Amino acid sequence: MWAAEIPAFLPFFIGAVLALFTKGPLRGTLMLATIIASGVHLWLVPGDVRVTLHFLDYQLTPYRVDKLSLMFGYVFHIAALIGVIYSLHVKDTMQQVAAMIYAGSALGAVFAGDLLTLFVFWEILALSSVFLVWARRTERAYQAGIRYLIIQVLSGVILLAGLLFHASKTGSLAFEYIGLTGVGGWLIFFAFGIKACFPLLHNWLTDAYPEATPTGAVFLSAFTTKVAVYALARAYPGTELLVYIGATMTCFPIFFAVIENDLRRVLAYSMINQIGFMVCGIGIGTALAINGAVSHAFNDIIFKGLLFMSMGAVLHMTGRMNGSDLGGLYKSMPKTAALCIIGAASISAFPLFSGFVSKSMVMSAALHEGHTWVWLMLLFASAGVFHHAGIKIPYFAFFAHDSGIRTTEPPRNMLLAMTISAGLCLIIGIHPAWLYSLLPFDTGYNPYDATHVLGQTQLLFFSALAFVWLNLRGLYPPELHSVNLDAEWIYRRMFPQILRSFFAWLWRVDASVRGAAMEKIHNLFGYLVQFHYPGGNVSRMRPTGNMVMWVAVLLAVYMWLLLSFVD
Repeated sequence: MWAAEIPAFLPFFIGAVLALFTKGPLRGTLMLATIIASGVHLWLVPGDVRVTLHFLDYQLTPYRVDKLSLMFGYVFHIAALIGVIYSLHVKDTMQQVAAMIYAGSALGAVFAGDLLTLFVFWEILALSSVFLVWARRTERAYQAGIRYLIIQVLSGVILLAGLLFHASKTGSLAFEYIGLTGVGGWLIFFAFGIKACFPLLHNWLTDAYPEATPTGAVFLSAFTTKVAVYALARAYPGTELLVYIGATMTCFPIFFAVIENDLRRVLAYSMINQIGFMVCGIGIGTALAINGAVSHAFNDIIFKGLLFMSMGAVLHMTGRMNGSDLGGLYKSMPKTAALCIIGAASISAFPLFSGFVSKSMVMSAALHEGHTWVWLMLLFASAGVFHHAGIKIPYFAFFAHDSGIRTTEPPRNMLLAMTISAGLCLIIGIHPAWLYSLLPFDTGYNPYDATHVLGQTQLLFFSALAFVWLNLRGLYPPELHSVNLDAEWIYRRMFPQILRSFFAWLWRVDASVRGAAMEKIHNLFGYLVQFHYPGGNVSRMRPTGNMVMWVAVLLAVYMWLLLSFVD
């Protein structure tokens, strides 16, 4: 029984230490063995384990296992295993150690039973993940990593403030349902929202992830945002505000993704779009909706990881990532192209692919609960994601035009990792019962009824038709070398401009005040010069007798004052 209480994050932290002091094939072997052993251990853990301890006047639960946390625990192990296989060719200690700590901290967060433990892993998650951005060792990566770290740490500070308010009000630090009650509930909600990429709080993702290393981006795509989704599902299920936040998240990234040239940045916007479906499902809060949100998070980690791996392979082999610089790679990278298409079909929710069996649950729940307008927004978002991720990514990377680049397939370990992910996308899509058996609720949902299959197929067909028509008419936004800013314009352009204008005004006022003061001082010196310089009143020669007279007068005044005080 004691073995069941070994926290899931501990093997990963041990694996990070082993990776630090080993190198070469031994390091990779130990990392893989650690993840597999941890996964087997988690599979054997009962579904109702709690480890508690007392800290000051509070009862903490640093390790809590239930169906919801197990769901994320399983997929985090799968993501870590695939990510390590994908990065076996990398000989970078910083990346590999950071990746193990990052995955371990994500597991620590989802198995945390109290807010204090969650906060600790929340911050480790931020600190370890930034090294996967900095590991690219470019100036752009360094700057993006700094901005990323500031926002991630800010989320942790807000979470800390929220848990302090919440503990003061309730007397408990339990990580259970919180809701939007009191200052603490809102602060915690806001902290979760930053990591979940709520609208206007999302730019850290589109800024930092495309600047990460090819392998680092695969890890980044799996953990941070999904920990936030888990936290929202744990603390805010049924919060109606999340329905509208999620629906907005599904729609606005489409417009930025369509005009974006950097294909990994397109995937970053696509990630926000998919998280929107999860957030919306959590907000609806029914058993079907929660199942849809959780299962879609599970699937998204796999198919979004596959897309990031395929684009990482392209970057690794060509050194290029802009759609305008690529094209025709199917000739020299046919296997990568085929695997990318499987990921694109999965994110687009084609029948028989993994996205179909989870996204449809959220949309069905929205319709069943009377959120008709929200359902229409989700329908529009489903068509949009097919445009920018299902078509644009493979089309501009592999087929759009012949860029003249001739290379080879990526290393075998990268192909193996992509093949495992593609296999899971197909297995889950064809036989979803395995995935449904892991879900928190048993709803008896069947994704393959005629209405769902026919409706989704029609949606995809007309979306593809629209893409072809826009391309033939020359109306589809071209791939151009450009810098696209959305809400990050506020802190990367507006705030700096406001500060520059303010300090320019401040320096002008300072110069004016100092100029006026110097003028007054100059005038004072001029006035004093009249007396003390040669020819001035003070510097003129005077008769000795006058001086004796004035000394006598002053002495008389002094004696008179002294006698007055003595009396």
